[in-house]
Amino acid sequence: MQQNGVYDLLKMLEISLEEGFPIVPRKFTVVKTKEIETLIDRIYASLPVEVQEARAFLRRRDELQAEAQQKAEKIVKDAQMEADRKLSEADFIKALEREGIRIRTQVQQECEEIKRKAMEEAENIRLQATEDAMRTKEGAELYAEQVLTNLEKNLTQQQQIVKNGQVYMEKLRSDAYGAYDTSYPSDRNQEDFVIR
Repeated sequence: MQQNGVYDLLKMLEISLEEGFPIVPRKFTVVKTKEIETLIDRIYASLPVEVQEARAFLRRRDELQAEAQQKAEKIVKDAQMEADRKLSEADFIKALEREGIRIRTQVQQECEEIKRKAMEEAENIRLQATEDAMRTKEGAELYAEQVLTNLEKNLTQQQQIVKNGQVYMEKLRSDAYGAYDTSYPSDRNQEDFVIR
């Protein structure tokens, strides 16, 4: 859906909120929940693909981070349980603890790296979406300016046509009065007009 559709849907949401029933002391308004939810769903669906992809990417990043954290905790927990179950000597237990810490540190570093890359990609997508939005806005403003300039030119031409028509009508009126005056001169004898 076009970007314009998002603005239209936001306007519809604003109208729905304005049409709600205010409750005294006007701090709260009763609205149609289904209508608002439907509009919000349509707004989400109308967002540019880049924004939707960025949101999905961030959700996936959070899932991967949580998954990696769970794996790290499970590895450490499993190593600890295995060490507790199999080893009784302190040296072996300490060795396993060190290994667990090493594995946990390694997994945490990997998680941080995944998080860093996800943040970079999300920022790149956000910057690209911002640039695209700016280009779209600039194009729309340029188009509006061209339309207004053309409209002004057309109005000026129409105004000139009207003005020319008024001048022409005035000339016709003057010519008609002039022709009338020359047809019936005022110095003719009164008797010329008497019916015989």
